[in-house]
Amino acid sequence: MPITRSIAKSSLVQEMVMKALSFIVAAALAVSTAAPLAAAPCRDAKGKFIKCPEKAPAKKQVCKDAKGKFAKCGTPGAKPA
Repeated sequence: MPITRSIAKSSLVQEMVMKALSFIVAAALAVSTAAPLAAAPCRDAKGKFIKCPEKAPAKKQVCKDAKGKFAKCGTPGAKPA
């Protein structure tokens, strides 16, 4: 009987090792493929790589009413300043 127990324990350990190894390989593969996708491919007209220009933040639109005071855009009489 001791031989069958050691065989069962051995196969259980092998199974756990294989699961851990496959998880590590899958995680390494996921990390290695994510890095190139994050890089922005900025190129000039000749196709050479250049530094990507910084994106300008969106400017908040400001509106004024007929009296010249600041008002919410969309209110009657408000015009962009």
